[in-house]
Amino acid sequence: MDTKPVTNRRRLAISPTFFSAILAATFALCPIARTQSKEVPLFAIDGQPSQASQAGHAAPAPGYTGPGSCASTTCHGSVSPRTDNRVLQNEYSTWIVKDKHSKAYASLQGNVGERMAAILGIGRAESAPKCLACHALDVPATQRARTFDLSEGVSCESCHGPAAAWLGPHTERDWTHEKSVAVGMYDTRNLTKRSEKCLSCHLGSEEKSVDHEMIAAGHPDLYFELDSFSAVMPRHWKEPGEPGEPENSDPWYDVRELTTGQAVQLRQSLLRLEARAHGKFWPEYSELQCYACHHSLTLPENSWRQARGYSGRRPGDPPWNPSRYTIFHEVVFQADGDGAGKLDSELSRLAQLMSQLNPDREAVAASAASCARLVGDLSSKADSMPNDPASTLRLLRKISGDADNISAQGEHAAAQSAMAVQSLFVAYERNGKFEHSAELRAAISALFQDLQDPSAYNPARFSGKLRQVNALLP
Repeated sequence: MDTKPVTNRRRLAISPTFFSAILAATFALCPIARTQSKEVPLFAIDGQPSQASQAGHAAPAPGYTGPGSCASTTCHGSVSPRTDNRVLQNEYSTWIVKDKHSKAYASLQGNVGERMAAILGIGRAESAPKCLACHALDVPATQRARTFDLSEGVSCESCHGPAAAWLGPHTERDWTHEKSVAVGMYDTRNLTKRSEKCLSCHLGSEEKSVDHEMIAAGHPDLYFELDSFSAVMPRHWKEPGEPGEPENSDPWYDVRELTTGQAVQLRQSLLRLEARAHGKFWPEYSELQCYACHHSLTLPENSWRQARGYSGRRPGDPPWNPSRYTIFHEVVFQADGDGAGKLDSELSRLAQLMSQLNPDREAVAASAASCARLVGDLSSKADSMPNDPASTLRLLRKISGDADNISAQGEHAAAQSAMAVQSLFVAYERNGKFEHSAELRAAISALFQDLQDPSAYNPARFSGKLRQVNALLP
């Protein structure tokens, strides 16, 4: 992930003068043009068109049609966004021109991708299932329509699910989102489900995993924060509270997106740890703090690690990476102090187990599973909390006021705090105004400067900058 500050998350209109040639060529390849008619041809899984609509026709078996089926200028391929309804209708244009997901497969074909594949001994990166699991929509051949192309990367159906069953019907006026979900669309409007979908690659699972072996071969380590990542995609959807959305929608949706994403990220990371403890290779070093080992060795008088000490663990034993709890810790204490205290205690025990040279598999698995259940219970309480100026400002104060503790947890925790502070600042500014807005923006941007070179990360310096943010808050 590029840990760079985002200072403006408003959607930008796509300029027709800049992109018209690319889009015209792309649209010429689009196999389907849709209208508001009652019957629209779909591509079933064998590639043959079938007539399916809401009007009494059986829907085809779920199948993947490829992003070209969304690219008509009258559907999601408009050059400019629409402002008169909920759907912008330029989603395909945004994806193919500005979204890095569309380049995910192409990244496997460069020198770095091929070098990594050679180191891992998995053949060519662009055909290796280990790589395709996240860099493309690698579904079985029997589920691919003739219009489907693996090389199109992480495309529409990667997130929204196989489109064949709802592709035609969802264009009809009386068709609802719920009907699409019922026939196979993935419900990305649900923040928990959206987080789980993103994290299936940006964190990983039993089937998709960036482990220590892959990182050693050259794959970047994984960061994630739902609101920040959504902002830099760029967004191709409207949020509740934006023009065109229902009047009773949530103007503090960004804050809920942040807190939900943090809860799901922690829970999923614990479930992944449980699975890894039962896996083939153990211990799995990517669960630890990378830069506790991978840092520049310095003279004793220049080592902040030696000056700080090792918090009760044996020097040389790499600590567990707690960064996915850094922000949820601050959130959950506002929702349920007693429950948060219990989670603190259980996660501390898990950290002690993991911060040993050869952690006990069964003990780690049991502890991780127990923590995951507790996170699930506390998440519902956190979701029920009201989001408003006071709660947003309170969370900003809590995170920036815990500067020393957060910075001491390492570079990953610092990155989570920087992204969270930035997201909360933007959410507050969208609904009001800070007295020292320009100074706050500059102070938050300065946090990211300390994250550009992880090996050079210094907790005292980062803590000082986070305290500067706190001092500027009302």
